[in-house]
Amino acid sequence: MLRSFKLLSGSLLRNADSFAVRCCASPGIRQWRRQASDQAAPKSKPVAEESGSFAMNLFRGQIAADQVFPYPEVLTEEQNETLQMLVDPVSKFFEELNDPLKNDEIEDVEPATLEALKEMGAFGLQVPAKYGGLGLNNTQYARLVEIVGAHDLGVGICLGAHQSIGFKGILLFGTDEQKQKYLPKVATAEHFACFCLTEPSSGSDASSIRSRAVPSSDGSHYILNGSKIWISNGGISEIFTVFAQVPCKNPETGEVKDKVTAFIIERAFGGVSSGPKEKKMGIKASNTTEVYFEDVKVPKANLLGNEGDGFKVAMNILNNGRFGMAACLSGTMKAVIGKAVEHASQRSQFGKTIASFGAIQEKIGRMMMAQYVTESMAYMISSNMDRGSKEFQIEAAISKVYASEAAWFCCDEAIQVLGGMGYMKETGLEKVMRDLRIFRIFEGTNDILRLFVALTGIQYAGGHLKELQRAFKNPAANLGLIFGESAKRAKRIVGLGTGLSLGEHVHPTLAPSAELAASAIADFGVGVEQVLIKYGKGIVEKQFLLNRLANSAIDIYGMVAVLSRTTRSLNNGVATSAHETMLCETFCSEASERVKLDLKSLASTRSGKCFKNLAQISEEIVENGGLLPGHPLGY
Repeated sequence: MLRSFKLLSGSLLRNADSFAVRCCASPGIRQWRRQASDQAAPKSKPVAEESGSFAMNLFRGQIAADQVFPYPEVLTEEQNETLQMLVDPVSKFFEELNDPLKNDEIEDVEPATLEALKEMGAFGLQVPAKYGGLGLNNTQYARLVEIVGAHDLGVGICLGAHQSIGFKGILLFGTDEQKQKYLPKVATAEHFACFCLTEPSSGSDASSIRSRAVPSSDGSHYILNGSKIWISNGGISEIFTVFAQVPCKNPETGEVKDKVTAFIIERAFGGVSSGPKEKKMGIKASNTTEVYFEDVKVPKANLLGNEGDGFKVAMNILNNGRFGMAACLSGTMKAVIGKAVEHASQRSQFGKTIASFGAIQEKIGRMMMAQYVTESMAYMISSNMDRGSKEFQIEAAISKVYASEAAWFCCDEAIQVLGGMGYMKETGLEKVMRDLRIFRIFEGTNDILRLFVALTGIQYAGGHLKELQRAFKNPAANLGLIFGESAKRAKRIVGLGTGLSLGEHVHPTLAPSAELAASAIADFGVGVEQVLIKYGKGIVEKQFLLNRLANSAIDIYGMVAVLSRTTRSLNNGVATSAHETMLCETFCSEASERVKLDLKSLASTRSGKCFKNLAQISEEIVENGGLLPGHPLGY
């Protein structure tokens, strides 16, 4: 214990200027820290304040079970009845009336389809009933977008761009007057809405936007100028959630500085125009254009939130919409798996169906496993949101990354199972593949979201190290905290467990899988601590390592989600519980091995050498303007 205490105190005191302390001083990361704190928590909230988020605590190597065990169920009997009344007609509509290949061919949603969707109330699913919407909660919404995702992602983007992000800001931040004015018309799709953030020079770096809104001399309105690109519903919308720089004065210092601010813009204001429809790889039925704002007079009453809070508004909108993406894509995955299974069970080769071949069985098994994990994540997050959780930003980002990559994998494997038939347009899978590709890019690229997951979690973990640093300045008053940490380290040093366990939360059948997950959580916490102590503020620039931390977090959250869901099925005696148990055990077994490899690479000399080589290879190719090696034939 004494040796452990010395190790702990020595490492912390030597690194008193670690990430949690020094990150404020680095110009290169001030912007990320400012943005991450906006996304992760209100600015007034101390970094080290305790969080109830499972994913946040994961970065401390701790288990916050309340959000994940038992598997959350939030729908009341009345809400279930409402949802069941909607599921059948929506499913029937997409199965019998909507023609996804036709929509793709004409690069638009057929007028009859659009009108039918309006009549069903599909454009105002979460708008409160008093404003003309259906008033669904997040879990009900997830179930319906899952159906859309199973049939037509192009239509799904039209619906999602309108309500998941288009007018979501009005729902989240709008005043009563703004809600009364705009929600009734967007709920019925009398007016379409869109979300205008991205610019030619501003993609993932949202704070670098150039659109600008300047207050008028009398202070009654703003004059907005600028342009946005790749705006879904951009050419058909009447209502725009727009983000622009506004000169804001610091009341304490008098300094004036541009800050991103959100506005509700009407096309009717004048000065708003749209470019031609973009020609895209997929989601062709959705309307994607540039949008231009030229001397647009924006009433002060159309400020969304407060001046300077635009980044916070934008991130909250995106965080609130990402869970729906996982639900939507879980539906897509169901559909492509269905096509693969149908073909495999009917296609005979060498005297038996290809469904009996091990290679095909592995594909179908892995596809089903990926779908189960995605669906488990989606409904866990939506339920937590409905229970009032305010901390789900990491979980939502994880679900978006995992779902978009898992859906791509499933579609690719389904095409492989179908062989040549899968490559043909009439099967519909080539359209799904084209449609799916955008999901790894928009609403936060998966590359940026991985960094967001890792850095947001590290910021929280770094706050804990800062607490320990303060504790060592007055050890007599903080012995509980110090020796508690010392005890954990001492156990690790001599190879004992940390005491982390999920056993009390899972069905006994899943105990071995739960042990794998608990071990992964403990090891992950150690890995985070080690990179913080080793690199301090420099960890922000170690993207090779951050990606592997993010991948580990994704795998661990997936493990916990399926453990929780499968436990519910076992406890309730669900007919498919044995099948779900196999899915859960297999995923946990393989995910735990991936976590071990990712965490091992954090300190591996060999991995470090590979990372350096990859960086240098890239730098040399970029400097050369292309490939460096000569052709093997010499000419």
